[in-house]
Amino acid sequence: MRKAFVETLTGLAARDPRILLLTADLGYMALEPFADAYPRQFFNVGVAEQNMVGLATGLAEAGFIPFVYSINPFAVLRPYEFIRNGPIQHRLPVRIVGVGGGLEYGTNGLSHYGLEDVAVMRVQPGITVIAPADAGQTRNAVAASWNLPGPVYYRLGKDDKAVVPGLEGRFELGKVQCLREGSDLVVIAMGSVATEAAAAVQKLAAQGVSCSLAIVAHVSPAPVDELDELLMRHPVALTVEAHYRVGGVGSLVAEVIAERGLRCQLVRCGVASLQNGITGSQRYLHHLYGISAEKLVETAMQTLSKTKP
Repeated sequence: MRKAFVETLTGLAARDPRILLLTADLGYMALEPFADAYPRQFFNVGVAEQNMVGLATGLAEAGFIPFVYSINPFAVLRPYEFIRNGPIQHRLPVRIVGVGGGLEYGTNGLSHYGLEDVAVMRVQPGITVIAPADAGQTRNAVAASWNLPGPVYYRLGKDDKAVVPGLEGRFELGKVQCLREGSDLVVIAMGSVATEAAAAVQKLAAQGVSCSLAIVAHVSPAPVDELDELLMRHPVALTVEAHYRVGGVGSLVAEVIAERGLRCQLVRCGVASLQNGITGSQRYLHHLYGISAEKLVETAMQTLSKTKP
């Protein structure tokens, strides 16, 4: 998604010189198209994420639209107080771009995992939280939201090649993208792990399970009414996220079920807790933590076996 983001932002900067891109000494072999095209709108602040957000806050106050870029936990957790006290409290158009959500930097270990970013961002009132599922949706999400009032957080994956079948880049603020209709259960996915969710739905269909698939890319403000309508039609919902089970899309769906009094069983698929000292590829970690397509099929079948007479 990095390439899709940079290409889209570069095109937008051709129309609006207020757009700036700041990086904390990261993004090599990714950000060069923007830096080469608009060197006066590009800043490498060094390994200083808190200062980067502070600088972006001042630039936004001066009328610019700054995008600050880093690896997920360094973009969100390290400068979190600065994000809260700056663009969120003052409702300024700073765009936080966190790359490598979930377990994408698998072999780098815990310091590089992004497993709590959506939780800490969506708890703050006034920030828009967007987690596209693939590169095509990233393009349309950035195009639809770059000029919103107030701050925006983009949770981006690294992979520009993976595609969620049937999504075709669709994105609309405040909407859920429903890609498949079924009656036995609905799978609701957030972020780049949606490719695993889509593969799981295909495998379930081959086993005779009537399964819906929905993508939630606009996490905050939450598409509550659309989720309500979707969940009312299904006896079981399976949420899928490369995130801790607490605070992300699973928690969002649980809130909708509880607050709307819906009769829908929820199973949250995500990371319950990390196993100390274990690293590996993203594929390995997805399987380990139960969010690979194969593990999702197992979870769905076990859940349905307990709910059906």
